[in-house]
Amino acid sequence: MSQLLPESQTSLAKNILSSVFGYDAFRGMQEDIVETVMAGQSCCVLMPTGSGKSLCYQIPAIGRQGTGLVISPLIALMQDQISALKECGVRAETLNSSLSGAEYYRVMDLLKSGALDLLYIAPERAMSEDFLELMDQIDLSLIAIDEAHCISQWGHDFRPDYMALSTLRARYADVPCIAVTATADEPTRKDILDKLSIDKLFTGSVDRPNITYHVEVKDNPKSQLKRFIKSREVGESGIVYCLSRRKVEDIAQYLRDEGYNALPYHAGLAKEVRATNQDRFLKEENVIMVATVAFGMGINKPDVRFVFHMDLPKNIEAYYQETGRAGRDGLPSVAYMIYGLQDVAQQYQMLDSSDAPDNQKRIERQKLEALLGYCEAGGCRRQVLLRYFGDEGPECGNCDTCLNPPKMTDGTISAQKLLSCIARTGQLFGGAYVIDVLLGKENERIKKFRHNQLSTWGIGKEHSKQEWNGIVRQLTARNFIRVDITNHGGLKITPEGKKLMSGKLKVELREDRKVKLSKSSSSARQQKPAVSIENEVDQKLFDRLKVLRQGLARSQKVAPYMVFHDKALVEMATTRPETLDQMAEISGVGEAKLEKYGKIFLETIGEAAGN
Repeated sequence: MSQLLPESQTSLAKNILSSVFGYDAFRGMQEDIVETVMAGQSCCVLMPTGSGKSLCYQIPAIGRQGTGLVISPLIALMQDQISALKECGVRAETLNSSLSGAEYYRVMDLLKSGALDLLYIAPERAMSEDFLELMDQIDLSLIAIDEAHCISQWGHDFRPDYMALSTLRARYADVPCIAVTATADEPTRKDILDKLSIDKLFTGSVDRPNITYHVEVKDNPKSQLKRFIKSREVGESGIVYCLSRRKVEDIAQYLRDEGYNALPYHAGLAKEVRATNQDRFLKEENVIMVATVAFGMGINKPDVRFVFHMDLPKNIEAYYQETGRAGRDGLPSVAYMIYGLQDVAQQYQMLDSSDAPDNQKRIERQKLEALLGYCEAGGCRRQVLLRYFGDEGPECGNCDTCLNPPKMTDGTISAQKLLSCIARTGQLFGGAYVIDVLLGKENERIKKFRHNQLSTWGIGKEHSKQEWNGIVRQLTARNFIRVDITNHGGLKITPEGKKLMSGKLKVELREDRKVKLSKSSSSARQQKPAVSIENEVDQKLFDRLKVLRQGLARSQKVAPYMVFHDKALVEMATTRPETLDQMAEISGVGEAKLEKYGKIFLETIGEAAGN
């Protein structure tokens, strides 16, 4: 970057925002955060995915004297941000294990000569003695810690390498430190502040209003996924999350057989295959990535239109972070999850069999139970998410429970019948067997155990087998029952379940229902996009601009959104700029991009006007 003239911190920050990144104004808390760091103060920032957290440290790093050090957990995340910054003319580099010897020494020379605005590194490198000695010789403008929840054992993605960053913070106590994350509950926030010796906390709303949330009971998973994708617009990019590597491979192949451009991603694939598939997802359109949670942290692709969970995530923070990869450009997107009793049992089994200390297991159990409460919510799902993160908001009108409120009924009597039947059969049998007893079935197994002679045999005929399955799932999700995986999936009654069975508690249950999806009725399509394309001619121009962008991105070997976001193309197709000055008014068009791409985009717009 060229050296900017001295001026007040506020005008300097706004100058960088406009000239480098092409935005007219800060959003939300960005301005206050940037001014805090520009003034040399430290802070922790909790803001939702897609709200511009990166700008909060990138702008001060450009504006302050020296080089900004950014700690990031993944090489792919570093490369993504660096490529985007270079497109804007920012001097950004990384030191990581993927560099060749020549590249490593090139970056070292730039760093030592003070020719870098930002340097991205992994936490383990940040704590190596060689690197710390190098940093002692460098003029640091700031230290930014991305995905800061990783530093806390209360966080959902704790990493020991991050814990050591408290030492880095102490070593450079006079350098402003900014820790950013999208997912941190109250205990995690306090832990981040304590470990990094930070006093100031910026907490923005975690709401992502452009995302429509859906949860459906798992019935026929592949058919449910296919039905969902068919309801979407042709050519959309999306992510499908699966719990196991084997399932990733199976679902990716299934989607390819159905004619979709689907790629697998999990830790068991060769490094080169993972890198190729991720690169295709970032740089191409119309790609569906089928993945485990190994994929996604820091993925900055703005036009992911849906995230589909085939299985229950491990906790509510993981769910929020994974769904947050949809709609980072602010345009309507969907988060869809299917889950069933087996998912609940599997997550509890994974938790109970882990080597984590008992205290850590207790924390993780609470987080899982919060997610189950979200899944079985009778009211607005968005409110459940917001409350968990200490946020509030009215009913959203943009989740399945708001758009089509479920029927809630007093389920106390039915629950007591189920619990009583579990108790009388010895808490040894799975849900299917207990339901058969309730329905009065007389199969060989029931006769063998003489359970057709129990008082609970046949007392549940008012419900179908499917309805009883829903009751078992809901009582398990709400901790009245637990599934003992180590004992053939037998249902056990919890202390809360005993209270319910004895009449000390009441419970409301929701009726399960089939979700109907169609392109014409998809709730995401009912939202008004951030910028609308007003007529057919504009749509044709938008499509031409996308083709132009794709070609430029391919020649530059970058992702299309690094050239211009969809929102910028929509604005071009709507306002039809005729001069470079008018093009500079488009949101997201900074000086470097204007110089690099302005004329060629104006030519395409002009050609369209002449048709």
